[in-house]
Amino acid sequence: MECFVEQGISYNDCLGKIVAKYGDRIQIVTQRDIRLGGFLGFFPRNGVEIEFYIPQYFSKSLAGSGLGRAVGSSPLSAPVLDAEMPKNPETPKKPLDFEEAKKQVLAAAGKDSTQMMILNEVRTIKEKLDAHDVPARQEDHPVLTQIAEMLALNDFSTAYITAILERGRKELTLETLDNFNEVQNKVLEWIGETIHVFQESKYHKLPRIMVLVGPTGVGKTTTVAKLAASFGLGSGGEKVRSVRLITIDAFRIGARAQIETYGELMDFPVAYVDNYNDLKKEIALAAEGVDLVLVDTIGKSPRDSAELGKMKELLNACGYHAEVYLVIAATVKSSDIQEILRQFEPFNYRSLILTKLDETTRIGNVICALAEKGKNLAYITDGQKVPSDLHRATVLRFLLSMEGFQVNRELVEKRFPADEADQI
Repeated sequence: MECFVEQGISYNDCLGKIVAKYGDRIQIVTQRDIRLGGFLGFFPRNGVEIEFYIPQYFSKSLAGSGLGRAVGSSPLSAPVLDAEMPKNPETPKKPLDFEEAKKQVLAAAGKDSTQMMILNEVRTIKEKLDAHDVPARQEDHPVLTQIAEMLALNDFSTAYITAILERGRKELTLETLDNFNEVQNKVLEWIGETIHVFQESKYHKLPRIMVLVGPTGVGKTTTVAKLAASFGLGSGGEKVRSVRLITIDAFRIGARAQIETYGELMDFPVAYVDNYNDLKKEIALAAEGVDLVLVDTIGKSPRDSAELGKMKELLNACGYHAEVYLVIAATVKSSDIQEILRQFEPFNYRSLILTKLDETTRIGNVICALAEKGKNLAYITDGQKVPSDLHRATVLRFLLSMEGFQVNRELVEKRFPADEADQI
């Protein structure tokens, strides 16, 4: 490699120096204007780049032997001439993989019209080989690696796990990293920060109207019964509030019988509607002397936009102060949760109810999906018992459901205190 530095070089001057050094047999491949150097992106220098080769050497080596590049800058900075030539035709060969790639490229070098293609192939090969020389990122501390595996076990997304690890690298000292329990507690705290719990108002306009929407099979009807029992019955099963049940799911097999059975057991009236006017009348009837109206809806596929639109129009009969809750199951895949959240957005649901938490040990998919969309949780169900398996959502309850982590309840409850009133 030869390097010449002087002020005020032009394209012709640069070419002249190449010819003077290597003779007039050089073959110019390309020449272009470029920008050189600078500091932090400022004050770059204008320059010219000339790529060339010398026929008699071209077949003897690939990496610079017979291939040259000349770079010259404007008078604002020092010009550089960088031309590569073999010092010795007997230079030892490169490693086998490089030689094999070289032979493939040079096999096509019989005609001048293919010179540009050859040069591009050379560049590609060199870039690939250079990439192997980039130092790999230093391995994570073993505790962080273990944490990453535990998060993956709980179905957290790659992006979520990466964010947790990045925070760990930045905020945790080496001394802390050597203590698994401390790291685990910190990670649980960071996860807890991404779980948003619905802040229940203590005051509601009566009757309070709660509408449950969601896809088929997530347990809406059972959840309606649990809400009715939790709100309307005391610890001894006595009525403490007036509750009315309304269903627009009277056509699904067993749905009417199921909600009717719940109503009879709790001695709460049940009404069936299938149109806007009837629903509006039922809401009006509940205006006097009723504390809570619970509306059970037909399960809809989140991909059936037309049917969802019809149900949205029907539910408008509940009035503007109705509270809409989206019900999803903890067993649903992360990608499906994203689709459900998106398709039910027109219902303007204020919060979510998570069901079937007892049927899975992996809830990272739920945490990731809700955190990404900025959604909060109001209630959790974890069984079929009415009403004991309905709970107000808390960060602690979520973290306790994670597999493999040892949760320090005292620390979590201090960091994320729950409302003392664990009722509707």
